[in-house]
Amino acid sequence: MSALLRLRDGDRLVLATHNKGKLKEFQELFEPFGLELISAGDLGLPEPEETGTTFAENARLKAHASAQGSGMIALSDDSGLCVDALGGDPGVYTADWAGVPRDFAHAMKRVEDALQAANATSPSQRKAHFMATLCLAHPDGRDWLFEGRCSGTMVWPPRGERGHGYDPAFMPDGYDITFGQMPAEMKHSWTPGETGLSHRARAFAKFVEGAIERE
Repeated sequence: MSALLRLRDGDRLVLATHNKGKLKEFQELFEPFGLELISAGDLGLPEPEETGTTFAENARLKAHASAQGSGMIALSDDSGLCVDALGGDPGVYTADWAGVPRDFAHAMKRVEDALQAANATSPSQRKAHFMATLCLAHPDGRDWLFEGRCSGTMVWPPRGERGHGYDPAFMPDGYDITFGQMPAEMKHSWTPGETGLSHRARAFAKFVEGAIERE
């Protein structure tokens, strides 16, 4: 990691998102480091069209758009749900399955209907994973990627009202509750030097190791 992109206590960073749920999660993750996090939405930056076919491509598109639009270092997250029995769908189209405006109750039902159509009724047939790709972009065009993955099983009906997106329908491996039932500190299960549970926490752990200057 270039010294130019070592972040320190007090630095300001743009999070390339208009999603308040995602901003809240990142603010919780950033809390130990003293970095000021402001969203692209708060700055009034437009949302770039996500034309990539991979999480990495879309993460780069968003990070560079925010870095160029703000003149500041920007961090993006492109994440999604990949269901084995659905050939990896919804994947990079995870948010699109929720329609406009976003309705994730509808999205979870759409996944469940697709699983039923595929006769994926037993837990072993309903394996899935969340992927998160973080991109740290400098206004000069350089970028760095950090990836995290959390494997689990799709459940029905949805359970819990915490988290956001598909969380109530996803039970991570090794647990008997969904992300939607977990408090944030359990879902992330992350502290400096630890790996964490969620896909985002695991990607963030790699980001901390590579990009944040710690005493």
